[in-house]
Amino acid sequence: MKFSSLQRPTSLILFLSLGLTAACGYSQEEWDQKLRENESLQQQLKAQTEAHKKSQSDYQEAVQEIDALKKQLADSGVNVNSLTQSVAEKQKALEEYARRTEQLDQIRKRFELLQTKLQKLTQLGLKVEVRNNRMLIQLPGDVLFDSGEDKLKPDGVKILGQVAEVIGKDPDLSKRLFQVAGHTDANPLVGGPFKDNWGLSTMRARSVLLLLTSPPDKKGVGGGLNPSNWSAAGYAATDPVAPNDTEEGRKKNRRVELVLQPNVEEMLNLKSLATGK
Repeated sequence: MKFSSLQRPTSLILFLSLGLTAACGYSQEEWDQKLRENESLQQQLKAQTEAHKKSQSDYQEAVQEIDALKKQLADSGVNVNSLTQSVAEKQKALEEYARRTEQLDQIRKRFELLQTKLQKLTQLGLKVEVRNNRMLIQLPGDVLFDSGEDKLKPDGVKILGQVAEVIGKDPDLSKRLFQVAGHTDANPLVGGPFKDNWGLSTMRARSVLLLLTSPPDKKGVGGGLNPSNWSAAGYAATDPVAPNDTEEGRKKNRRVELVLQPNVEEMLNLKSLATGK
């Protein structure tokens, strides 16, 4: 076969391409597919390169905008670093508030449970309340004692036995600390073995404490509560719950209270827990 001078280069290239394709073991169709894949990869690379350049450009623009905003804030007297620190401090304060709120909620639930348990004593005609940030059981003095005496009346012994039973049978209440607080009205105590209202209020508290903590005798008298969890104190007329200028008020002030001592974690405003305020 003979070629003209114009046909030789083209024919030669075609001949060499065919020969190279044949030598590599690829068909023309496979070779074209490889070329198309190569072109697609090159286009993807180009697109990614352009996207990267745009990202870099956008980043630089954002940095410039931030710097400009910082300058505007600084010109207005605002310290960006202080703002950042303030936000962090507020976030920390919010987290601390949430933690304390959860703790208070847990204390509230324990308080409400404790209040429910003590409410059993209201069925005995006793008063359970929170006063002066203390939860207490109020026992009317005239039911417990005769005027000017520290010896318990039979009705007083019966009521205290029921109180001891409620406290002693409850696993939580039986482990709590209580103070027996004696109170009198404001009328001066003249003569007698107690000399004054301080002595009378203290000895009445002692009588109640001894009955609650003494082991039951043959007649079943004695509360059997753990004496290590109990103490006694006399307040005379220093902590009235009513005015002393009427007989009704003085009657309310002549009383004995069983004061539930709060745990360390409960040293907060119990009244707010009781009222929800």
